[in-house]
Amino acid sequence: MSHHSDLIATDINAYLEQHERKELLRFITCGSVDDGKSTLIGRLLYDSKMIYEDQLAKIEKDSITHGTTGGQFDPALLTDGLKAEREQGITIDVAYRYFSTAKRKFIIADTPGHVQYTRNMATGASTADLAIILIDARHGVLEQTRRHSFIVSLLGIKHILVAINKMDLVDFSEEIYDKIRDDYHGFASRLDIPDLHFIPIAALHGDNVVDPSPRMPWYVGSTLMSFLENVYIGSDRNFEDLRFPVQYVIRPNLDYRGFAGTITSGIIRQGEDVIVLPSKRQSKVKRIVTMDGDVEEAFTPMSVTVVLEDEVDVSRGDMLVRPGNIPKTEQNFEAMVVWMHDQPMIPGKQYLFKQTTKSISGNISTLRYQIDVNTLHRAPSPGLKLNEIGRCRISLAETMIMDGYRNNRATGSFIIIDRISNATLGAGMILDRKTSEDREDHWEVEPGSSSLTPSLSKVSEDERRVRFGQSPVTILFTGLPGAGKSTLAYALERELFEAGRAATVLDGENIRLGLSRDLGFGDEERSENLRRTAEVAKLMNHAGLICILALVAPREETRRKAQELLGADQFFVIHLDAPQSVCQRRNQVAGENKAEIAEFPTQYEPPQTPDLRLDTEKQSVAECLAQVFEFLEQRQII
Repeated sequence: MSHHSDLIATDINAYLEQHERKELLRFITCGSVDDGKSTLIGRLLYDSKMIYEDQLAKIEKDSITHGTTGGQFDPALLTDGLKAEREQGITIDVAYRYFSTAKRKFIIADTPGHVQYTRNMATGASTADLAIILIDARHGVLEQTRRHSFIVSLLGIKHILVAINKMDLVDFSEEIYDKIRDDYHGFASRLDIPDLHFIPIAALHGDNVVDPSPRMPWYVGSTLMSFLENVYIGSDRNFEDLRFPVQYVIRPNLDYRGFAGTITSGIIRQGEDVIVLPSKRQSKVKRIVTMDGDVEEAFTPMSVTVVLEDEVDVSRGDMLVRPGNIPKTEQNFEAMVVWMHDQPMIPGKQYLFKQTTKSISGNISTLRYQIDVNTLHRAPSPGLKLNEIGRCRISLAETMIMDGYRNNRATGSFIIIDRISNATLGAGMILDRKTSEDREDHWEVEPGSSSLTPSLSKVSEDERRVRFGQSPVTILFTGLPGAGKSTLAYALERELFEAGRAATVLDGENIRLGLSRDLGFGDEERSENLRRTAEVAKLMNHAGLICILALVAPREETRRKAQELLGADQFFVIHLDAPQSVCQRRNQVAGENKAEIAEFPTQYEPPQTPDLRLDTEKQSVAECLAQVFEFLEQRQII
């Protein structure tokens, strides 16, 4: 459906040409149940004059029978077309709507809010450029809000608009809007969302949807429609890496062999060199054929037929790429998997993995962990059930041509298919980083260049000691989860600050939320987590600070490596020795549910010769601090 334009009456050809050149924006609406997703889309179409008169008349009639607005015009009925949706007043399946304005063409996917339809929401988000996450101003950020935010982040949607809806039901309160915005910011800081915006709206009445609302004078930003028309998405597509999966070989006669498909990323030009994968045969592009004839170049997402100069063997599932820019070809890799079927995922079972135009037999060899999308905690699990998400290691019968999903959605994603029923079971996003099985021991690895040399500060270590009145050291508090590491670390930091010293805490939870957000809880990943933290502590020590680490650090070997990195005279281990039963009770009281708790104490190796041992079951925080201070004074650290 298109906007009103005078060109339609005066010059239809000019209008069609103008319409064809418009940029297309795909976006989804998501959020919790009854946050107003369908209502927003209906109001957007209604206020933009995008509804035909006969359609509008039918919606007005149905509003009396099926609507949820007391017989008044119900915009939600424009997208909720299924009988079950109208009876329950909810969205069940993904509903697509198409419209355009003078600036852009739009494809909207109205996705369900119910937990049981999360797979439908993920389907709608897989092709979107932007996501509108609605929040009911009365309820604030809910579990399903966090769930959908995590999924859109996982699926690589760069632009997120948080529409705080139903402001009319909270008297258009600026304070409530600010509180919800701050709450969402706190959660979103743990996700990969590069472009985040907020708009207060009342979708049912149209406030700040197309026109600015006079009832919210305190809001001075753009309206929702203005934002959709102007958000910049030109740099979102990958025009650098040529990836052309061959879908069909066209052979009408002896003199013509063309390879048809869709350019998933990059630009292909006539006369340039290309390589065929997986055979790695090289040729040149002779012709690029489209429905409108030959062109000199084509780009994503055009569908074209490529003719090569040489007679090379190219089949469906092969890929044309540019020399010097070749994707990975691997049989074993790691991916985030969204399970989308009632039949649970079983590690080791044979499935089909379809990526671009090729299907390969394989299995999910390992489920590393399942993610609680509400808390972002990682937990061990034997498998995945409907709507669950986990990090998996995939093993295939042959190599797959792939990129990381963050770099290329098409070659970085796949679907999992049942070999017997042919049903789609799940969807996966390939991770860029190496698995722990492939990862090098970073404690031993050399810098990436031999020309790197350390820079020397113009402030000496002795000058820092005199200024701060302390020796810069790193203190590691280690122990079972629940032993009191963070509590004691922050208490020590406070006491040192009150005593005029300079100290800082590197807490394990904070490290996991930022610097080590890509790491799991296997032995190798725990080792890498401690190495990264130790490197940061080393920099803190060079700045003259006492650095306090609050980490489980379960292995004696990795603690020893950290000591070697920082120096035996600058690294001290304090063991918080609390019984397992005490730690478990504390975690239950705190409501903790972490993967690391389930794995202990069997994987924890108490320090053999700690510099100090504290019994945090029998000793209070004050008593423990007194012992730590006595230790620091004996070692002449303070």
